Formats: sequence, C-alpha cells, structure tokens
Amino acid sequence: MLETPVYLALLSRVGSNNATSADNQQERPLKRMINFKKIPDSIGYYLAGFADGEGSFNISFRPRPDFKISWKVSACFNVSQKDKVILSLFKKHLQCGTLRSRPDGVWYFEVNNLTSLVENVIPFFKRYGFLSAKKKNDFAMFQLIIEIIKQNEHLSKEGIVRILQIRNRMNGIGKRKFTDDEIIQALEESSETTRQTPNDSGMI
Repeated sequence: MLETPVYLALLSRVGSNNATSADNQQERPLKRMINFKKIPDSIGYYLAGFADGEGSFNISFRPRPDFKISWKVSACFNVSQKDKVILSLFKKHLQCGTLRSRPDGVWYFEVNNLTSLVENVIPFFKRYGFLSAKKKNDFAMFQLIIEIIKQNEHLSKEGIVRILQIRNRMNGIGKRKFTDDEIIQALEESSETTRQTPNDSGMI
C-alpha cells in the first residue's frame, strides 16, 4: 500500500505543466504547448471518449545495466485502431506523438516523450476528461508517476519502489515482462555490486 503522506505529497504536485528533461525521451520534444483554441470542443470530447475506451496509459521497465539505477522507466500514452483517420486526429490535435502501422494492419498512435506527455497529453485529458471510473483512476495514477519522473526520483531505488506501488493501483495491468519482485531484486543486486566495487586504491 502507498504511504499516505507520500501519496498526498505527490497528489498535491499533480497539475504542474512545467516540463523537465529525462533520460527516457525518445520522441523529439515539442517547442510549444498544446493550443486548445485550435481544438473544437466537439473533437476534444470525441477523442477523450475514444481514448476512454481504446486508449491506455502505461509505465514500463527495461533493464539497463549501463545506468546507475539498473532500470529505464518509460511512460507512454497509446491508442491502437484499424481506422487510421481517428488516430490521425489524435496526432493532429495533441500536436505530438508517432503514428505507424503494424503488420496485422492495425494502426498505432503513441506518445512516449516526457515533455509531450507533460505539456500536451496530460493537459488535454485534464481539460476534456474521462467518464469511466477505470480511466479516471489510471490517468490519476499516471500523473503521479509522471511527477516522480519529472523530479528525477525514478533514478533512485526509493523512487522505483514508489512507482511500482502506484502502478499497481492502475487497472488492467495485465501480464508484465518483469514482476515487481524481479525489478526490486535487480535493484538490490545492483546496489550490492556498487558497494563491492574496489575504489581507486584497490580497497573495497
């Protein structure tokens, strides 16, 4: 369970739209924030409703032995659909993300750049919202994790543990490549290896 003071402290920070750099950015950062004046409300609410049913907010971990902390944390919003037109609307009005097709004919729209998530995706869904309790919860938990990443707290073992705790509060987490126990065990092993590495004098 999340510790109440930590959870409330993070929750109080949600809503800040100031972007910071992160080591898990893949998509090119945007030069400007989303312009809501250019989005008709009918389109905004339509896309939010579509994402309510078909979109997902994901937090993933990938082993990175070359990192000081042995895991790379990635945040992503994505929607998949056979109709490219709808996903093109997401890219156009969110002003970010990538759109590509899969071998099975399904189109895939995703945003995995921290700046784009903070300045475009999160403000968009805070404005137009979700109807389902499930998606409202997932979005709230996603924002908490984004706040941890923005503060670079994901670069510590404590931050990783908090992210795992919050991620477990998201619905439909499904089967993951690495379990929480595997992630934490790898962190502990990495810390132990660091402690046992000889210093310049050859002493441990």
